[in-house]
Amino acid sequence: MNGPFILCAILLLLLTGCRTDDPKPSPPLPRPASSADTTLAVKTGCAGCHDTVRLDPPHQLGCTSCHGGQDNESRPDAAHRGLIARPSHPSRMAEACGGCHPRQVKAAAASPHFTLDRSINTVRAHFGATGRLAQPGDIPVADPAAGMLALADDMLRRRCLRCHVYSNGDAYDAVRHGTGCGACHLAFANGTMAAHAFVRPTDAQCLSCHYGNHVGSDFHGRFEHDFNWEYRTPYLSGVKGNTAPRPAGVEWHDLAPDIHRQRGLVCIDCHRDSGHERQGGRAACIACHGWRPGQPAPGLGVLSVRGQTLVLVGRLDGKEHPVPLLRHPAHRRYGDRVACQVCHGQWAFNDGPTSLLLSLRADVEPWERLTVQGSSEVEALLNHNLHYADERPLTMRDGLTGESRPGLWYLGYGQRRWQMIVRTDTDGIIKVFRPYLDLRLSMVEADGRVPFDNIVGRESGLLPYTPHTTGPAGLFFLDRFRHLLPADGQ
Repeated sequence: MNGPFILCAILLLLLTGCRTDDPKPSPPLPRPASSADTTLAVKTGCAGCHDTVRLDPPHQLGCTSCHGGQDNESRPDAAHRGLIARPSHPSRMAEACGGCHPRQVKAAAASPHFTLDRSINTVRAHFGATGRLAQPGDIPVADPAAGMLALADDMLRRRCLRCHVYSNGDAYDAVRHGTGCGACHLAFANGTMAAHAFVRPTDAQCLSCHYGNHVGSDFHGRFEHDFNWEYRTPYLSGVKGNTAPRPAGVEWHDLAPDIHRQRGLVCIDCHRDSGHERQGGRAACIACHGWRPGQPAPGLGVLSVRGQTLVLVGRLDGKEHPVPLLRHPAHRRYGDRVACQVCHGQWAFNDGPTSLLLSLRADVEPWERLTVQGSSEVEALLNHNLHYADERPLTMRDGLTGESRPGLWYLGYGQRRWQMIVRTDTDGIIKVFRPYLDLRLSMVEADGRVPFDNIVGRESGLLPYTPHTTGPAGLFFLDRFRHLLPADGQ
């Protein structure tokens, strides 16, 4: 009986014996902490939670310098007391950005990107307005059934004003952006802010507003598809239609990009933001291409003279681009009577008529094939009410205030074409035109009454514009405007 006992004792000694080569004894187990001496490991301050935020060198400031809040707190509710989520928003940028950048903030606030005065006043005048508004916030909020101008004002606030500096834009990956100063100077990717560094604007920032069939998109050769799912590619059959990714809301045709784009230039190489005074301003072709050897470089900040050549230095990559000069005799003969793009534009946006319907009717079945509307809000509501029993009310947010009001604005086109329209403007200059104001407004009440049906504005709707589709003039350039010249063809 002693044999098993001895074997067990030996095995126990082998398993529990101390290793003589262990340099340190095992540490003792920690004793349970009492309630009196427990200390929680907490993250303190903004960087304690937001530890992935990286700032660019000029903005190495404390988070509270711009965002407010409490930097000595670890509890989110206390740390966020007084938080300013969007300090660069137009309503906040003078306070948040103006302390260091007073000149830029003042100039930006008066720029077309902030006032939108040309756009909103042109549309309002077309539908009967007699006075001008200084900023989009001045557009009246009224019952859209009150009259033609009230309907147009509602269209502006809820359908048109979605991609400006006052909001973050539509909920599509490529068109989300910051507000105010951040709309141009913060980088977004896949629908979210990619970095907290303030950068010089790239074309991605420009296209977050200038997408769809608007100037800027054409610079990259993009022409938006029709809305009906059978006219968009790649075509995917099924009850929900095309479900391919649409980073800018609607797919696009790939047409010829502007030759400046093909050479590697970006938007701000021509639309310079020199102190923001010219931000979004109009750039004249003659400013660069009309230069002559022996003259000083035009005072535009990115041009220099190399011997007998004028050179443009890219603002983002520093690449040098020799500027071709006007040499063809047609420039001397017609240059003061014909706009550059009449000969050099490769194609142009020509959508019209544009029909906009404000509907308060809950019936959305007629829109099953047109759920893609270029508006993430309209698209989401249509898809929900078409496929789910718990129908949501037809409401749409105000693009400036975010406030929702009854009714949904639907959009449609009579045709979408890219042929150029050439006309003589009121100043006698032959230019490219597009049907900007070929708008037809309608409204249907919840009970089916139609207070407005296909109303049009004062003018024909054609307005001059500059297609950003520059290319070499073809051999038959004169045929584009010959019919508009005097009888002698001179």
